[in-house]
Amino acid sequence: MGNGRFIAFEGGEGAGKSTQARMLADILEQRGFEVVLTREPGGTPGAEVIRNLLLDPPGNGWGAEAEALLFAAARADHVARTIKPALERGAWVISDRFVDSSRAYQGGAGHVGDEAVQALHAIGSGGLRPDLTILVEIDERRMLERLAERDGDDSDAIGGRSREYHRAVGQAFHDLAGRDPDGFAVIDGGGSPDEVQARVLAAIESFLDTQS
Repeated sequence: MGNGRFIAFEGGEGAGKSTQARMLADILEQRGFEVVLTREPGGTPGAEVIRNLLLDPPGNGWGAEAEALLFAAARADHVARTIKPALERGAWVISDRFVDSSRAYQGGAGHVGDEAVQALHAIGSGGLRPDLTILVEIDERRMLERLAERDGDDSDAIGGRSREYHRAVGQAFHDLAGRDPDGFAVIDGGGSPDEVQARVLAAIESFLDTQS
């Protein structure tokens, strides 16, 4: 690949990762970098169709295994058609979620297992990893407050799951980061968006230094 960088933002519902991804993309563009801001599931026309199936599922919804397969299919298209081409031409890719969300939601909280999720990722996306995964963490009380502010009574199929499920997701993310300290930067999501963004910039400073 070229000189591009791939940064993924992860975290539980209401952590503020989408806001931080947009803010980082804006800052990088202001510094003259080509930036592709994308999301999962989504990022391509085909993956966006799968996103709708996942967040507004037909019938009684999907089991964890079916969800894992759908996420892997969306990601395969996303990697092939958006992420890899951008990296190859030297762009920065900033993704709101990537494979570690599947590892935490379906693999951890959904009990599919990390090995199974990573096997699907190897088949569909060649095992691609971000240069850095930024995990934004907030406490449970703040998470619930933000979800209420964001969604009210209109949560999607995943965001509307039980408190216990989201607690398991948060623990799974924390465990993944603990096992891979070089691949993750754990960011305190408390405080104002600007305060959190300062922590994000500190985490990616080494990447900026190499491209200045």
